[in-house]
Amino acid sequence: MRIDALKTGLFYGTDTGNTEEIADKISENLANVGCAVEMHDISQSEVGQLQDYELLILGIPTWDFGGIQSEWDRVNDQLRAVDLTGKTVALFGLGDQFGYGDYFVDAMGWLRDHVSSAGGQLIGHWSTDGYDFEESRAANADKSEFCGLAIDEDQQFELTDQRIEQWVDQLVLEVAEKDAA
Repeated sequence: MRIDALKTGLFYGTDTGNTEEIADKISENLANVGCAVEMHDISQSEVGQLQDYELLILGIPTWDFGGIQSEWDRVNDQLRAVDLTGKTVALFGLGDQFGYGDYFVDAMGWLRDHVSSAGGQLIGHWSTDGYDFEESRAANADKSEFCGLAIDEDQQFELTDQRIEQWVDQLVLEVAEKDAA
């Protein structure tokens, strides 16, 4: 299936506006490949709306020492109850790999755990090459990839646009491959 044929919802939580800015850039890049995205700030949304989409893109920043963004934390119980069986889900997370290298994009790992428990099928894993961190709940066991796109607007802001473009291209291919399988 082509990504532009999927009903796509992008849900994000933000306190400073950085995650919303990244969500906008992802949405713009998806629009460039013909995919219309409906954007939702999780603070103004119902978790049940996740079920309205075939492709979900979920964004979350990590706060301080691995903390969950407040609006995502607020919907924690509802997120545990949502059924994402049959949904394709891609994640992106923001963090500071130098200031908080022991917790880099941990919140994205938290979100991955919820999505996996709810039956969602994750795509969009992202290489850890080019990052410098000690630990991350969002990284796999050998620290070779994250469960989604990792963005560091504090230390590597100059790489953000390129990473988003590459990740969106990757999502387009993964959606096509998933359908062909």
